[in-house]
Amino acid sequence: MGWVGSTLQRPPRSSRLPGWLTGTAGRVLGLALVVLLVVAVAVSCSGGGDGDAGVPVLGDGPDAGVQDVRSPSEETGGTLRVVAGEIDSLDPQRSYRPGVWNLMRLYARTLVTYSSEPGATADLAPDLATDLGSTPDGGLTWTFTLRQGARFENGRAITSRDVKYGIERSFASDVIVGGPTYTVELLDDPANPYAGPYQDEDPAKLSLAAIETPDDATIVFRLRTARPDFPYVLALPSSSPVPIENDTGAAYGADPVSSGPYAVTTVDAETGIVLDRNPQWDPATDEVRTALPDRVVVRTGLSSLERDQALLAGSADLDISGSGVHLATGARLAEGAGGEVPLTDRVDDVPSGAVRLLALPTDVAPMTDPNCRAAVAAAIDRTAVQEVAGGPERAVRTSRLWPAALPAGPEEEDPGADVAAAREALAACGQPEGFSTVLAVPDAEASVAVAETVATQLAEVGITAEVRPLPAASFYATDVGSPDNVARNGYGIVLATWTADFPTPGSFLVPLVDGRSVSLVGNTNYARLTDPALSAAVDAARAASDPAADPAAAATAWRDVATAARATGAYVPLVESRVQLLAGQRLRNAVVMRPYVGYDLATAGVR
Repeated sequence: MGWVGSTLQRPPRSSRLPGWLTGTAGRVLGLALVVLLVVAVAVSCSGGGDGDAGVPVLGDGPDAGVQDVRSPSEETGGTLRVVAGEIDSLDPQRSYRPGVWNLMRLYARTLVTYSSEPGATADLAPDLATDLGSTPDGGLTWTFTLRQGARFENGRAITSRDVKYGIERSFASDVIVGGPTYTVELLDDPANPYAGPYQDEDPAKLSLAAIETPDDATIVFRLRTARPDFPYVLALPSSSPVPIENDTGAAYGADPVSSGPYAVTTVDAETGIVLDRNPQWDPATDEVRTALPDRVVVRTGLSSLERDQALLAGSADLDISGSGVHLATGARLAEGAGGEVPLTDRVDDVPSGAVRLLALPTDVAPMTDPNCRAAVAAAIDRTAVQEVAGGPERAVRTSRLWPAALPAGPEEEDPGADVAAAREALAACGQPEGFSTVLAVPDAEASVAVAETVATQLAEVGITAEVRPLPAASFYATDVGSPDNVARNGYGIVLATWTADFPTPGSFLVPLVDGRSVSLVGNTNYARLTDPALSAAVDAARAASDPAADPAAAATAWRDVATAARATGAYVPLVESRVQLLAGQRLRNAVVMRPYVGYDLATAGVR
């Protein structure tokens, strides 16, 4: 068993997803691949591709793909070999994993998408649309015009109605499960909810009224509330077009119809996911994708170490998992191993956007008192947390509610532990001897280690925090995602990791601090901040984010939101994880895609 070559026997494209795609047999595949990789290392660590021996190992130097292009090339051909963790779904409306969204850039185009320009990948660029849209009313109404000439793999022209239908699928929550629901929240009418396109009710309700398609090239969105950042929602694969005649409902992920340069031709437990060129794709209609390889092959369900080994051995070109290299591999990188081309020359070091923080629920005593929250914050030593989180190579200390990659954030204070200030705050909140509480944490080794470090620090000022590991699978959805459950169990501290879906201040801040975002299940406002002044500040920042407004004013407004939320003491940011991306030995034209924390599949090549 090896990478798919020219002898691939393709099953019908209508074959369903096999068990290994959803994790049921991933371990068997992983063990087999480990054997393969060990052999590959023994035979040749210099790698090669498509049967070509002696291909030189490409380097280009540290961080070459962050602001520039790693090993630039315009040559087409060859097979790009990709490794990944679990794939939740190949259905664009059902996936909620950034690494899979990266893969979908190859076959699911959207009205707008992330730019492939080096150093500007967090910016949006027109894709199926001619521009980034227009809004006459500050983000309440959005109009887009589609390009001419874009086609599905079946040869049919892509129309505004196909875009609308793709979005409508997300409303069928009983059929299309697992993907983002931003469009539902922004476009649905609570008084007359839309149930999606699969219902057997009144035909008049089979279409979503909030999206209008006056002709094949025009689509108009009428939102419930103004959202100046709505184009970011439309950049998600869940907003990609789907031809109604090819929709198979819950089974669509087994045979998604391509609107991009590649089409899914095989989903197989032995050969992997294979994407071949889509002959209907016209590069004249696409300013984002270079489509250099002839074929893309994806091995899924691999552990971090297995993915690293494939990259080191030369049997893989890039990893789309978004988690970077394993700690053990990172240690090898630090040693400067790699022979003629040091491994460090093949690494791009980027912040992940994932901020680990303490949330102090404001409705759980004694965190109802801001002075008690201040005592917790003052007792924290972020340097110690950083060390247990993997050291400076894996985590960056932060005291801001603001990811590092976003510009114009609040000033970074990075305060050390202040025992005296903590004791003063305890006295001010009427707990001079300290208090006891429960620290809820996902039951994962790394998270528990951080929680135990925090508990030790709090004990030094008299705060007893019982570290309570909770099932990782249900932690965010029901354990700490249910305000009632948090209050009932007395979770006074929650150790959470927060990552925004979009690279914007609003996407990071609003779910955490806007009182209107509190929900009964899947709640993300872990601290239960319900201050009307904070919600008003969010509204002001959104208004300042109008595309016609001054960008500097918007940055100031969102910075004010972050500063005000931080002042409540309800969140104590700790560290932001760093990711080391390792480029395969022959990877070319690699650009770091910041929103997906990996190399952009839309530009990558191997020649």
